[in-house]
Amino acid sequence: MHPVPPDLAHSESGPPAPRFWRGFAMFGDAPEAALAGLSALAQPLRFQPGAVLFQRGDPGDWMLVLASGRVKLTLLTPQGRELILRHAEGGDSLGEFALVDGATRSAAATAVQAGHGWRLDRARFLALAEGHPALMLGLARYFCERLRDTTDRLEGIALYGLEARLARFFLLTLHQIHGTDDVPDGAALRLDISQGELAALLGASRPKVNRALQVLQEAGAIRREGAVWHCDAARLADLAEPED
Repeated sequence: MHPVPPDLAHSESGPPAPRFWRGFAMFGDAPEAALAGLSALAQPLRFQPGAVLFQRGDPGDWMLVLASGRVKLTLLTPQGRELILRHAEGGDSLGEFALVDGATRSAAATAVQAGHGWRLDRARFLALAEGHPALMLGLARYFCERLRDTTDRLEGIALYGLEARLARFFLLTLHQIHGTDDVPDGAALRLDISQGELAALLGASRPKVNRALQVLQEAGAIRREGAVWHCDAARLADLAEPED
């Protein structure tokens, strides 16, 4: 669902090439010397499906950038229900707040698919950032983007019906892959998440999400072929902003 960062063909036994970090929004504008510093302090981390990378309340003293695989970030309600906050894949990162405030984890991270990434220790990162202020500026910009995304999601859940929320989800995913203005006609989208996971992301039940998918298909906004959805971005945009 997300762009894969460049240069993933590096050896997992050695540090990633400095240009590897350009694929991550928070490091995209950092100078080459800072990227080389990240490669020097990064530690490889591999995981299998079901592995718990961290739990809510654990010490927040490192973050992870993902080269491959998929990890879900979740909260557990007092009633025992799992609330999925988001999925992170190759080209994503998680645990970033730990690099700034060192507070305990606010959510749990569990591997859904096998993969690998690079761990950045907070103390060593802060020491590197003292000589490269662009690293902290990049983090600040990234946090602002994440906050806007969160605001959009909350708005969708609070103010829009399920069909509109689902259309907005498809559009957001397409824009993450193709860019805001470059979504091709009939863009193909593979969603490697179950309907149950999609329901948790949208704040609805699985049967309701299934019915909403049928509504979008009947409206010509999406068409399914196996595991691939073919999307009409213009029709999705109409459904994402329904008239009162």
